[in-house]
Amino acid sequence: MKTIKKILLIFIYAFFFSLFGLFVWHPYLLKVLKYRTPGAETYKAFPQELVHKSDSAFHFIRPAVQRNDLDTLHVLDGENHSIPLKAYLKNGAINVFLVIRNDSVLYERYDKGYSDSTLTTIFSGAKSMISILIGQAINERKIKSLSDKVTVYIPELKANPAFAEITLKNLLDMKSGLDFQDAIGGILKAFFSDEAKYYYTDNVKAELMKVKLVNRPGTVWKYKSIDPILLGWVLKKATGQSVAQYFQSHLWQKIGAEYNATWGLDQLNGITNTASRFQVTAIDWAKIGRLYLNKGKYNGLQVVPENWVNQSVNIGTEKPASAKGWQQSAHHYLWWIPQEGEKGDYAAEGMLGQRLYIDPKTNTIIVQFADHGAGNYPYRKISRYLSGLPFSYPKS
Repeated sequence: MKTIKKILLIFIYAFFFSLFGLFVWHPYLLKVLKYRTPGAETYKAFPQELVHKSDSAFHFIRPAVQRNDLDTLHVLDGENHSIPLKAYLKNGAINVFLVIRNDSVLYERYDKGYSDSTLTTIFSGAKSMISILIGQAINERKIKSLSDKVTVYIPELKANPAFAEITLKNLLDMKSGLDFQDAIGGILKAFFSDEAKYYYTDNVKAELMKVKLVNRPGTVWKYKSIDPILLGWVLKKATGQSVAQYFQSHLWQKIGAEYNATWGLDQLNGITNTASRFQVTAIDWAKIGRLYLNKGKYNGLQVVPENWVNQSVNIGTEKPASAKGWQQSAHHYLWWIPQEGEKGDYAAEGMLGQRLYIDPKTNTIIVQFADHGAGNYPYRKISRYLSGLPFSYPKS
């Protein structure tokens, strides 16, 4: 009996010693353990860099009477059930839902104390924002070409041979070839995933120095955080400004932003998490949609080059590398662009149901903030319904 107790004690000591060693070796795992799947407020656990609002705010028109008929418009949810939009919003724990057409807020619904001015994180919607900034830096010749190697702008990465042949275009296409383990496949896999690592680490540079190349750059698309984070680092090196500073001076203060926004960092004065940590209000995120609806112009000023807008949200003859949902959305230049049916609409999308939907055909913008979302893709049906255009979901 004493021998068995000794063996058990040894195993217990070994377990706790191993656990202690694991958290010492990978300290970010303590944050993973504490926060698990991040929510709308998790960003507050990290250093933030402020993006100051515009001196002159733009205001959308708010008609005296809103389109309450949208409450009863039937849309499909994630299980392909046809339900009223009002039920869709409730089932998806949707905190903000704004529908704007022709610069008028036609429909708005809020939950859990949210309003159009509540600052929240949009997770992967941040990827589309760094795409915009890369286009502006190219226009300014701060970045010479998408064909440039990433090591031209970040010489430190030469210490890791995995980066030797990766171009900025590879990063924008999410075809870097860098190893990345997603969080799909159970609790344990999520805990040790690269998705969790790059969200929670306080030393992105150290993690990048260890990453391996698993595919030849430019050949395999894989959705991951590393590529847009690298683009943020490139922007900082190329412009001499932090992502927040460049975003503020080249975008935010030029489009009538009414509220401050923030970008999250891995540490003070560190690397900006341009993959998943941008915080914004719903009404101001809609102004990014308005900017793109107007081909990059605000009040006659070309804020984002028109050719970059067109290049970003049109795949052209390129073969889509991804296809998501019935709308067959392809990931292109860090935007989601539907390929099923009539094309032309597109979206910035983040996990748990964060959405900025833009439909140039009907001049419609939809912003959604959610705790988990109800699935599917109701936005095109809403935009076509408001403009009196026919719409039908594809037959399954």
